[in-house]
Amino acid sequence: MNKTYRFSAPGRTELGGNHTDHQRGCVLAAAVDLETTAQVTLNGTDTIRVFSEGYAPVEVSLQDLSIHEGEENTTAALVRGVAAEFVRRGAAVQGFDAYVRSTVLPGSGLSSSAAFEVLMGTILNELFFESSLSPAEVARIGQYAENVYFGKPCGLMDQMASAVGGMVFIDFEYPACPVVERIDFDLASAGYALCIIDTGADHADLTAEYAAIPGEMKAVCSYFGKEVLRQIPQETFFAALPQLRGRVPDRAILRAMHFYRENERAQRQAEALRTGDVDAFLQLVKESGRSSWMYLQNITPAGAVEQQAVAVALALCEELLDGRGAARVHGGGFAGTVQAFVPQDMLDAFRTGVEAVLGAGKCHVLSIRAAGGVRVE
Repeated sequence: MNKTYRFSAPGRTELGGNHTDHQRGCVLAAAVDLETTAQVTLNGTDTIRVFSEGYAPVEVSLQDLSIHEGEENTTAALVRGVAAEFVRRGAAVQGFDAYVRSTVLPGSGLSSSAAFEVLMGTILNELFFESSLSPAEVARIGQYAENVYFGKPCGLMDQMASAVGGMVFIDFEYPACPVVERIDFDLASAGYALCIIDTGADHADLTAEYAAIPGEMKAVCSYFGKEVLRQIPQETFFAALPQLRGRVPDRAILRAMHFYRENERAQRQAEALRTGDVDAFLQLVKESGRSSWMYLQNITPAGAVEQQAVAVALALCEELLDGRGAARVHGGGFAGTVQAFVPQDMLDAFRTGVEAVLGAGKCHVLSIRAAGGVRVE
């Protein structure tokens, strides 16, 4: 009987730095106690087979790891992309069967795709590459698979938080070697619960909305002859506003403004947690949420009038919190989830209030997980 190996990778939550990572900015993130797991056995073939609970099986031949036209936005694309990068680096990848289960619900804003990429990367790293890659390198392979094979222009935050584990501050100024700092802060001991609220809106068809954010920021960068906003000093950007207006869309300018303030805010959030100043942290969370709504504009899809699920959820959180705690959009935005930091003494009433409007099971209370992508046994 073939030996069975078990692996796990966590979902992640973004605590600060909304849409800053793709501009080589700073983020604050954490792995959470929802996970994607796999039982793996070598199958003696040149094919990777993935059997995910609730989904059709996926097969990827190791003899063909090229990009497949029409395979975008599929699990097969992620498997093929991760395997291709390991083979390119010299890993002797063999065929295996992976039986996958996940408590990281798709569309939850907790990065089920990143957890799956990190899971696949951890399997290949452990079984076929002598664990020679660091968690950060596994994360970069996951991002590559999502960008190039899956077709989604994501940044690196999701994969990095899942691969590294714990609560982390990440500075992506130099993406080949991002600065990753683990922060020891316990929200529960500070009297707060971390809640992720499912707005009930599906973000599966919103890739174009997400892609427009880095696309519009790139339009601003092209005026300065740069690739990303982190390469353009804030004062240079603001001094050029008279010339920029009319040359790029106003929304692009507003989104760039969000980046500069949010990048600075993420650094201040990390410092507040380092020093245990939870009140300062929560104030910055509120400011982040307002900036995402007003400047980044990732709350409601363009043109949507009748359906504004994220906006309703945020307004509901603000009403229920009544000036305490904080709430903001979570992750990519437009649909999916919002995040709330809820005082423990309000948690039961808050969850009841949220679920009375949005439905039973829509308010998830999470814990931060110390471990990133790991081989369990």
